[in-house]
Amino acid sequence: MRHKNTGRKFDRNTSSRRAMFRNLAANLILHERIETTDAKAKELRGVTEKLITKAKRLGAAAYTEHDKLSPADKARRLAVTREIGAFLPRFSTRIEKGGEAKQVDLVEKVIVELAKRFATRPGGYTRIVKFGPRRGDGAPISMIEFVQDATAGDEAAKTA
Repeated sequence: MRHKNTGRKFDRNTSSRRAMFRNLAANLILHERIETTDAKAKELRGVTEKLITKAKRLGAAAYTEHDKLSPADKARRLAVTREIGAFLPRFSTRIEKGGEAKQVDLVEKVIVELAKRFATRPGGYTRIVKFGPRRGDGAPISMIEFVQDATAGDEAAKTA
């Protein structure tokens, strides 16, 4: 029986499962949209939303310049940076349209960009869109992506 045992095992041991979610979360944060199986997307949602919530709890200290922070806010930001950095790999490389590689600091992206984007949102930072079965083995495939906040949608509508 699985009473009070939450989460899927994915037929992996703990370290392999943790590594899988670290890599999936890193790719989701880097690209802001990835395709994976339904089950992995549903489990990944909880992992990434906890990371963003940790960064959001800093408040304005998350995206304020380091020079302008009080010593207490610097300490809080350092603690959250280390906590997120303990789970996510620090850097990842993204290939831009021109074919050049760009190195991205994933921890800073979570703390600065994503915390600022979702500052007014009380949760639900990701969306899962189901595509259907995979051609090779019939596994259900989904896309998981970050939702855009309401203010970004309003600005895009004004410029269009």
